[in-house]
Amino acid sequence: MSVEYATFGLAPAMRAGGVLADGGYQVHRDFLDFIVDGRPLLFQLCDLDAVSPLAADVPPAIFSAQVRTLLLETDAPFEGSRCVIYGCPECEDIQCGAVTAVIERDGDDIVWRDFAWQTDGSADLDLNGYQGIGPFRFRGEEYRSALQRLLPGDADQVPCRRRVLLIGARVNVLAKLAAALRTIGIGAEIAHDADTVPPEELRTYGAVAFGRGVGEGERAAVRAAFERAAAPAAYVEGFAPIIPLLVAQIEHALDRSPLEQRRLTRLSATEDGAEVEVTSACRVQLVAYRLDRLYRSHTQQLFDGMLEPGRHLIPLDAKTAKGQSFVVARATGGVLVAPVSR
Repeated sequence: MSVEYATFGLAPAMRAGGVLADGGYQVHRDFLDFIVDGRPLLFQLCDLDAVSPLAADVPPAIFSAQVRTLLLETDAPFEGSRCVIYGCPECEDIQCGAVTAVIERDGDDIVWRDFAWQTDGSADLDLNGYQGIGPFRFRGEEYRSALQRLLPGDADQVPCRRRVLLIGARVNVLAKLAAALRTIGIGAEIAHDADTVPPEELRTYGAVAFGRGVGEGERAAVRAAFERAAAPAAYVEGFAPIIPLLVAQIEHALDRSPLEQRRLTRLSATEDGAEVEVTSACRVQLVAYRLDRLYRSHTQQLFDGMLEPGRHLIPLDAKTAKGQSFVVARATGGVLVAPVSR
């Protein structure tokens, strides 16, 4: 009888932070997700807002310890050889809840089994077990190869460029934007240009955001400076001086997860409505931002609920479609922004 194996891999993922419509915020987290049979394991867990232990912002020693635990080189943190697979994105405390699983060797193979939701030192499979998820049997060589690349000496495997360079003429807007980004865990600096920034510093930025007052010549000069420094970065053209909207644009630009492994894949908006596409069942929030004739900003919650895989049309009211309007869509792990076209 042949043994059925699952494939194992890792891919960059993001828990999108942001300034929310109610004035609150959530923290941005970059991490590596577990890719099982070509698909993020997180997608099987019913829209869970969580990150893996392989997060970019944990200290290197702790990150390496997490990797060695998954490699079974150190003892599991919970009884019964249970390891954390996904934890709270805000604090990663077990009391907030975590998805755990038994990780064990079977000959040269590695098996993940008995997935459960856990809030203390032990798991109750009857009460909190994830039925229908796993067990997964991985070939030992493939499993170990993917994880061992994360240990010291190959740090490039870990997503870590969570800094943004802000360039614009409206210093007050840039200062507010930088403060909002720092609040959610994204480094942000303000500059007039990139000519005097050392190449090694340019390589620490994942994105550059331009204000609407920056001319094309100035933008071209910034891009040239990044090219000379061999510093690939995403470039963001700010839609409007609305802080939550700009934060969402930057969050999208920082998303390095493969397109085929995202939940939220498409957003467009017209006067008829906002069309959003998701690849798996998840909670989606849509918020509209609008500038009126006096350049005052207005915010409207359009939708907040679960959507099944596929494309969905969310109606817009007449007021939302007036003036300069934009729609932000958020789902677990991603955010998209679209102007309302007419």
